[in-house]
Amino acid sequence: MGNEFNANDIFEIAKQIEINGAKFYRTAANRVDEETHKQFLLSLAEMEDTHEQTFAQMQKELSAAEKAEAVFDPEDQNALYLKALADTRVFFEKDQPEESMKGILKAAISAEKDSIAFYLGMKELVSEKLGKSKVDDIIKEEMSHIQLLAGKLVEFK
Repeated sequence: MGNEFNANDIFEIAKQIEINGAKFYRTAANRVDEETHKQFLLSLAEMEDTHEQTFAQMQKELSAAEKAEAVFDPEDQNALYLKALADTRVFFEKDQPEESMKGILKAAISAEKDSIAFYLGMKELVSEKLGKSKVDDIIKEEMSHIQLLAGKLVEFK
């Protein structure tokens, strides 16, 4: 497997991370008792759903060059590798938070930070002609999640 990815590959992983995030927030919502907390977590899950759709739309708008395979990959190993990373590094099931809202928020912030770190690393593997600048759009979306979560966490200090 080569070590260069295109913007299309990154959007595939972004969509999977958002799917994992939505699942995380829905599971967390089922673990809390207070209705306002439950609704907040469900709204975060809906945001993740919306971000997945946003990333899918951004992916559709990629140019042919941004979708071009960076290396010969007839068995789609790059995509499998990226999916495995998303499933094991960001919003991974074993990292389900405790039942307290404070614990859930801390775990969510940590996962969002991990996703940003992942995208920053992947950005270095995408050349300009294959859509490196598009990865910045993903990072900005994830940073907005951290701001929202950190604002909510302040309520529990």
